[in-house]
Amino acid sequence: MSPNQIIVLATPVFLALIAAEFVIGQRRGRNTYALADTLNSIGLGMLSRVAEVFSVLLRLGIYVWVQDHAALWRNDGFWTSPVGWLVALVFYDLLYYWFHRISHEVGIFWASHVVHHQSQHYNLSTALRQPATAALLGWVFYLPMALAGVPPLVFAVVGLIDLLYQFWIHTEQVGSLGRFDRWFASPSNHRVHHAVNDRYLDRNYGGVLMLWDHLFGTFEPEDPKEPCVYGTRKPLRSWDPLWANAEVYAGLAKDSARSARWSDRLRQWFRPPGWRAADVATRWPAPAFDIAAVQRFDPVASRGARWLAILMFLLLLGGIAFFLWTADARGVSGNLAWAAALTTLLWTQGALLQGRIGCGMAAMLVSAAIATLSAAAGWPELHRVFKPLTMVIALAMVWRAGVPGRGWLLAALGGSLAGDVFLMFDGFFIAGLASFLLAHVAYLVRFRRDAPWLANRRAAGCVAVVAVLMYAVLWNGGLPAGLRGPVAAYVLAIALMAAQALGRASVIGDRAAWRVAAGALCFMVSDALLATDRFLTPLPLRDLLVLSTYYGAQCLIVGGLLARPPAARA
Repeated sequence: MSPNQIIVLATPVFLALIAAEFVIGQRRGRNTYALADTLNSIGLGMLSRVAEVFSVLLRLGIYVWVQDHAALWRNDGFWTSPVGWLVALVFYDLLYYWFHRISHEVGIFWASHVVHHQSQHYNLSTALRQPATAALLGWVFYLPMALAGVPPLVFAVVGLIDLLYQFWIHTEQVGSLGRFDRWFASPSNHRVHHAVNDRYLDRNYGGVLMLWDHLFGTFEPEDPKEPCVYGTRKPLRSWDPLWANAEVYAGLAKDSARSARWSDRLRQWFRPPGWRAADVATRWPAPAFDIAAVQRFDPVASRGARWLAILMFLLLLGGIAFFLWTADARGVSGNLAWAAALTTLLWTQGALLQGRIGCGMAAMLVSAAIATLSAAAGWPELHRVFKPLTMVIALAMVWRAGVPGRGWLLAALGGSLAGDVFLMFDGFFIAGLASFLLAHVAYLVRFRRDAPWLANRRAAGCVAVVAVLMYAVLWNGGLPAGLRGPVAAYVLAIALMAAQALGRASVIGDRAAWRVAAGALCFMVSDALLATDRFLTPLPLRDLLVLSTYYGAQCLIVGGLLARPPAARA
């Protein structure tokens, strides 16, 4: 049984304990849960497990190679004995201590570990909040076990034990445990670890044992007179799981690029979190941390958004469980399709709870993710339901919105719906091509309402060059003579649509307009991929690539046009 399957079996236990903690907190009048934060924390745990499916080969592969070629002592009999297992667990916990400590003291490691600390609540769901990038550098710290000859199985099992042990210590419902607190990781001393109070900052790193903190001077007991304040000193203030994983990396990259000295650019990544070069700190000062000013991030979500987020969470639980249970038997391409769909759902859930998208767009994204996954996974019956359903949802959103130019937008979506249906069946390629041609013309007319024709001539020229090159490649690649005219008309229509969208964005200048332009460009990419696969050479991951860019185009255009309907322009 793989570690991922063990996690699947442990998940009901995790959720039952989370539910029990919530009930206990309610009865005590000390509830530590908030819906959005809890779903976000568990969702980040899901995303970390998705990433683990792909990164485990890196982490364990390097470990196995080092153990096979550089082990200083080989004695599997010892390591698989009861004493050997215990020694391996203590050994792992020591290395975990240093990995954990350096993750707080070095910027590039903190960029990954910060995910675990972003929640401003402290409860059992926080334990599941794990980074998706942990395996990128974390494997380095455990190579001493490979050099000591610890078999890969023993290493994997003790690592899982160390990880699972830490689940129960993420709670405020368990008080001090006396002597136990001094020598073992416990709720009391781990609350200290998650606090941003000056007194508690960067303390109590041990995973199972507090012995290491005592030995290396990082132990700090919890003081009932100074309650812990949780989170980070630079709050995330977002429910976006992708941004949660990228936030600190982006900040490091920005400050590194801003520095005038190359040595500071490099130093930025390896200095303690919060360090900035003198010239950067002077030109772009950061506000000082004030614990008295800390406020919890809790944007208001509508009742409908909350219920839809809960339904999405249940769908995610089932999807993640199936994905993890079957991942080892599935090829990389299949796992990538699953990962893309699950990541889309996680992002959608966060955006919905944050108010960045409405229920309609969330439903459209969920349907698009299932349509794409069902095509890639070879589930034609499911695909034939969700592919047209996605555009039906888009049509319903636009119909209810009553925005200017609604008729042309409905015509574009209707043409897309017809094209989707035709292309699901053999022998209807020309009908599908004609439907999408009309859809692009309708989009073109809709974009013309807001800006003069081809307002950005440079962008239009670039689009024209790309379109001509693509058509030339198709022509030379064996495009059938009977399709050269229709395909030329199609290429012209989509190029004009993209050029007009870019000109519109240049005139209007807001984010919504640029989202529409990005969507038009995604359409060009999607159609280029489809044409390449059909007329030039079969593409790996065809369904994932074509449909993800296609639905990305539709969502960006619809979302951008509904976000800010500008006044019609001559």
